[in-house]
Amino acid sequence: MITAFRAFSRSKWAAALLVLIAISFVIVGARMDVFANLGPKHVIDAGDRSMNEAEFSAAFGRVRENIQQQAGRPVTNEDLIAENIHTRFLDSQTEQLGFLNWAWKAGIRPGKELIVKQIRQIPAFFNSVTGQFDQQAYETALAQQNLTPAMLEQDLRDQYATEHFGSAVFAGARAPRIYGALLAGAAFETRDGRWFEVTPAMVGEIPAPTDAQLNGFIQENAARLRAPEFRMVSVVLFTPDAGAAPTISEERIRERFEFKKDSLGKPETRTFVTLTAPSRDVAQKIAAALRSGQSPENVGRANSLQPANFNATPRAAIGDAATAAAVFSLQAGQVSDPVQAGIGFAVVKLTAIQPGQPATLDSAREQIVQELREEDVKGQTYAKVEKFEAARTAGKNLADAAREAGARIVDLPPFTQDGKLPNGQALNAPPQVFETAWNLTKGGESDVIDAGQGQYFAVRVNDIRPSALPTLAEVRAPLAAQWTQREISRRLAAKAEELAGRVRQGQDIAAVARSINAPLTVRTGVVRDQSTQQSLGEGVLQGLFGPAKGQVFSQPGQGGYLVGRVDDIHAANPAVAGPLAEQARPRITQEMIQAMVQAEMTAGAKRSKARNDVGLARQALGLPAEATAPAAPAQ
Repeated sequence: MITAFRAFSRSKWAAALLVLIAISFVIVGARMDVFANLGPKHVIDAGDRSMNEAEFSAAFGRVRENIQQQAGRPVTNEDLIAENIHTRFLDSQTEQLGFLNWAWKAGIRPGKELIVKQIRQIPAFFNSVTGQFDQQAYETALAQQNLTPAMLEQDLRDQYATEHFGSAVFAGARAPRIYGALLAGAAFETRDGRWFEVTPAMVGEIPAPTDAQLNGFIQENAARLRAPEFRMVSVVLFTPDAGAAPTISEERIRERFEFKKDSLGKPETRTFVTLTAPSRDVAQKIAAALRSGQSPENVGRANSLQPANFNATPRAAIGDAATAAAVFSLQAGQVSDPVQAGIGFAVVKLTAIQPGQPATLDSAREQIVQELREEDVKGQTYAKVEKFEAARTAGKNLADAAREAGARIVDLPPFTQDGKLPNGQALNAPPQVFETAWNLTKGGESDVIDAGQGQYFAVRVNDIRPSALPTLAEVRAPLAAQWTQREISRRLAAKAEELAGRVRQGQDIAAVARSINAPLTVRTGVVRDQSTQQSLGEGVLQGLFGPAKGQVFSQPGQGGYLVGRVDDIHAANPAVAGPLAEQARPRITQEMIQAMVQAEMTAGAKRSKARNDVGLARQALGLPAEATAPAAPAQ
C-alpha cells in the first residue's frame, strides 16, 4: 500500500491534483474574505461580545441624559463630541466588553438563580395588588427604559461577573507589611552630616564676554533665542449696535418659563453616608451595626473601610443608579439594605432631607429676560453676518463688505501661532483667530468663522514676520548677563567638585572648609520633613539623604554649591514607625488593588482583541464619520 502511494505521488496525476487543491484553497479563502465583509458592522467587537450602532446610540443617550440632569440644561451630542466624551465612552465600553468576553470564557459565569433573585428584588416588577411577580409589569417597565428582558438579564450577568471578580481580587490581595515599613522607615530615618557652601565670591571675578563668545552663546541657545514667526492681521468683528437692547414682551417671558420651569426649580437634596463593602455578607454586618446606633466612622474603622459623606446632594449627582434609588427611598435616620453598586455592595444611612423648591415666574424672571435678550442680541449679530456674506458674494472686498454690514475692523498687534505677543504676554482673542491666521498666506482673507457663544469674525493676514535669531546688538545686555551667570555656575560646580574631591581623598572636611574661609555647618538627627526643608533648604536634604554613610556630596544650594559629608545614618525607631506603617498599609492595599483590577481588565480586553470603530460611532450619533486610522486593539 505504501509502495503504491509513493509511486502515485511521483506521477503527473499527483502534481495535477495538488494544483487543484491549491486553487480550491484560493477560492475558498477569497470567498471567506468577501463573506466577512457582508455581515453587520459593529461599533465595538470584542470576541463573542459586540455593540452595534443602535445599542451604542442608546447607551450614549443615557450618558447624555445623566449629563443633562447634572448640568441642568439641554446638552447635544455635538456638545459632548466637542469635549471628546464620545471617544472616552467608546474606549471604556470597548475595554468593558472585552473584559466581560474574557471573563465568561475564563469561567466567571453567574448562575441563573442569582439573576432571577436580583430581578425579583425590584419592586416595579411586582403587582401592586397581589404582591406577586408580574411578567407583564416586568416587560412594560423595561420597555419604558428602551430595554428588553434579555438586555436586563445580560446587564445583571455582567454586573455580577465584574463585582465577583473585583471582590475576589479585593479578598485575596493585601499589601505586604514591608511596603508600609519602607515608607515609615524613610519618613522617620535621621542623618548626621557636615557641609559648607561655595559662594560666587569664591570663584573670582568673571571678565566681560567678547563678541565671539556672545555669538557662540547665541548659536548654542538658538532653539531658545530664536524669535517665533509673527503675523499681523485685521479682524472683522460682528457685534450688535450699541444701545440697541431689545424689549422682551411679557408673552415671551411666560412662554419660556412654561417651557423651562421644571429645570429652573431647586431639586430635592439629601445628606447621607455610604459604606461600600467587597461582599454582601460584610455589607449585611455593616447595615446591622448602623441600625444598632454605631457611627459610620466606627463601623468603617471596624471593617477597614472609609465612609463617604454626601452633603445636600441631588439625585442626578449620585453616579450609581442603584445607590441613588436607595438614598431617595429612605426616611431621615434610616439605613438601607445592602445595595449592589457598580463595585461592591453599598450601605446607605440617610441623615437629612432638604425639600425641593419649585420655580416661580417672579423668581425666574430676571434669568429668563437675560436669556431672551442674549438670544435677540445673537440674532442681530447674525443678521450682520448675513449682510457681510452677501456683500462678499457680490464681489466686494473685506473692508467694503464690513462697512456695508456695520461690522468693525480691528488691527491686532503681532502675535505668534500660540497667541503670544512679542513681550510674551497672551493676546486676548479667541483661539480660532490664531488658527485661522496660520491657515492663510500673506494677503489671504478667511470666510466668516463661528467662534461660539454667538461670536463671529473674519480674518485678513496683512503681513508675516518670519522666525529669526536676534542680532547681537538687539540682545547684547541681557545676553551678556546670562553668559556671565552661566560662567559663574560652571566655575562654582568645578570649584565645589574640586573641594569635594579633596574630602574624598581623606582630608578633613573642616580643614577643606577653612582653606576657603567657608563656615562649616554641623547637624545631627536631621529629619526629612517640610520644616527641615524650609530651614536648611532642599539642596541640603538631597545631599544628606542621597548618599550612603561616609560618602561626600556636591550639590547645588540656594546661593551657591554645597559640599558635605554624611557622617552617620540612624534607622527609624520601630516604636514610632510601626504604627505609621500599619496606618499606611490599607491605603497602599487600596491603591494596589485598584491598579491590579484595572490592569487585569485591560489585559482581558486585549486577550479578547477588543476593537472599536470611531467612524461608525459618529454615524450612530447622527454625525458624519471622520477619516480615521484602522481601529486598534484595546490597550
